[in-house]
Amino acid sequence: MSTTETEHAAAAEAERRFPCDACGAAMRFDPGRGLLVCSHCGAAQETSGGPWRQATIRELDFEAARARTLPEIEQEETRVLSCTNCGARVEFEPGLHAAECPFCATPVVTGAATDRHIKPRAVLPFTLDERAAHDAMETWFGRLWFAPSGLKDYARRGRKMTGIYVPHWTFDADTKSAYRGERGTVYHETRTVIRDGKRQTVRVAKVRWTSKSGRVARFFDDVLVLASRSLPESFARGLPPWDLAALEPYNPEYLAGFRAEAYTIGLEDAWEDARVQMDRTIERDVRFDIGGDRQRVHKIDTDISEITFKHVLLPVWMAAYRYRGRSFRFLVNGQTGRVQGERPYSGWKIAVALALGLLAAGAVGYLVAMSEGMAPPPGGF
Repeated sequence: MSTTETEHAAAAEAERRFPCDACGAAMRFDPGRGLLVCSHCGAAQETSGGPWRQATIRELDFEAARARTLPEIEQEETRVLSCTNCGARVEFEPGLHAAECPFCATPVVTGAATDRHIKPRAVLPFTLDERAAHDAMETWFGRLWFAPSGLKDYARRGRKMTGIYVPHWTFDADTKSAYRGERGTVYHETRTVIRDGKRQTVRVAKVRWTSKSGRVARFFDDVLVLASRSLPESFARGLPPWDLAALEPYNPEYLAGFRAEAYTIGLEDAWEDARVQMDRTIERDVRFDIGGDRQRVHKIDTDISEITFKHVLLPVWMAAYRYRGRSFRFLVNGQTGRVQGERPYSGWKIAVALALGLLAAGAVGYLVAMSEGMAPPPGGF
């Protein structure tokens, strides 16, 4: 690493350390109180009321980023450790060279690496503290009857959860789309058919198609794309919704005491995902514009302009446990408490449930048979 790179990384690390005015120990952001709290003496102070609170969340120009001409001030270097198991790249404090990956509980022992990336423009601060996240996870566990009891006990035994900011991209874009398609109008014809040797009159639904073309327009605001490959896609789909209206301009104080994952899905790949989401919405708009009872869409040509983006951090409480040689992950949305996790199954619980089900079915069958056997014959005695 060059001297300049080292200085940039050191400056970034210093920006995220907040010593207590009373004792000098590190302070951390307390989601429940919305304050910085000293981990040693308990002193509390409000987060900075400087430029972060007064600034708006500014979007960045997508074409400039694609051309690699973003201003230097929009980029930073941080120190990350990489997990060889799940691929997560998580920022760690200086001097730490061994840790447990918060995404999969794999021990991570590796040299420091410097990651250069586009700075976050906004952060969604944690609103749930660790206790609230643990309560949400225990409630979720309580609904998993087929999960191994050992894993439940292991997870409930005061296990620590890690608060981590997961990277996402958001995109804004103005779209205008021209389309060609057909509108289907359902009408009915009366026919006479023969059924069971009898003549019957029936109504048959038919569709009359007419050509339709037109234009639709939509401005997309904050199309959200996960920027991490560390989470299974099912987890990523299950954690929303996120209230993006509550995004705050990036303030490193919100990260005090938490970890942040470096993005592993680049801007251009994320844009392809955003386009899929946009195209899906545009097709719905086209179908609505075509109207009628049915629609056929033959072609949509979309012009996209004014594309902007931002790198945002969203809060997730995470617990990753290794149980009998396997990793199990549980995630809690740090804003809403929504839980996602891997659902292990206990073989003996499933076997017991099946056995009880068979016994119950047998008992019901026996009672029905006895009832029928004791019933009086037709016509009485």
